Amino acid sequence: MTTTQAPTADALKALVREKYAQIAEQPVDQNAASCCGATTAVLADGTEVYKVMAEDYSAQAGYVAEADLGLGCGLPTEHAGIGVGMTVLDLGSGAGNDAFIARRLVGDSGKVIGVDFTPEMIAKARANAEKLAFNNVEFREGDIEHLPVGGGIIDVIVSNCVLNLVPNKPGVFAEMYRVLKPGAHFCVSDIVLVGQLPAAVQTAAEFYAGCVSGASQEADYLADITVAGFTQVQVVKRREIVVPDSIFATVLSAQEIADFRASDSGIFSITVLGSKGPKSVSDPEKVATAAPCCGPNCCS
Repeated sequence: MTTTQAPTADALKALVREKYAQIAEQPVDQNAASCCGATTAVLADGTEVYKVMAEDYSAQAGYVAEADLGLGCGLPTEHAGIGVGMTVLDLGSGAGNDAFIARRLVGDSGKVIGVDFTPEMIAKARANAEKLAFNNVEFREGDIEHLPVGGGIIDVIVSNCVLNLVPNKPGVFAEMYRVLKPGAHFCVSDIVLVGQLPAAVQTAAEFYAGCVSGASQEADYLADITVAGFTQVQVVKRREIVVPDSIFATVLSAQEIADFRASDSGIFSITVLGSKGPKSVSDPEKVATAAPCCGPNCCS
């Protein structure tokens, strides 16, 4: 198999913007072809495709089906300890799925701000909010490496399968720290790696847009959070992601796939909590719903 040179940060951003603009404007069942998204689906033409990452949101209070594009890899709002009256920031808000669930949790006295750098996603989210007459949800177009949000005003940050798409992850964590209030916290779900991906996967554009090749090593990801200044960092949920052979086969030989399966390498979805400053994220007023980590491999 041939490989190509890794694209630049600007090229990766352009790739992601183009891919997610396409996703915003196509039927939801077609989004199953993306690596982002945990079930097998069959399209109208009989093509079998996969959503290998997403968790089921439909039982979550505040769920809006039109805003669920199947692109997440966890349920960050479930562990974020969002309370009435809080101001919540959703990074990479897409069509508004997590933002609308957060909106129900903050109530009429709270506020939710979603930030996304894809104009088509912003338009879709705003249309969904207007249709539902949600007046305390705002969607802002912007790069999460340079958040269009003032410093020290956010109670909780959530994000779902987005930071793996950002070349400068330390920059995003620094921005998260800047906009949070002292003692406030974040809860993000993301894709991370343990061990190495095959070289052809690392340089494949589709695997970057599909949340795989842009993922960091898990240890590096957690270290970046700590370097940004966050404390009480804990993984509250962790599960392995198994990419089907048929997806890997677009860039790997059968032997390369077999070698990867036999290695100690893996792709994981993790949900991480962290606090700005000395106040623990285990404070019951802040994260009453947070599940404790249950060992080196944490919870599944």
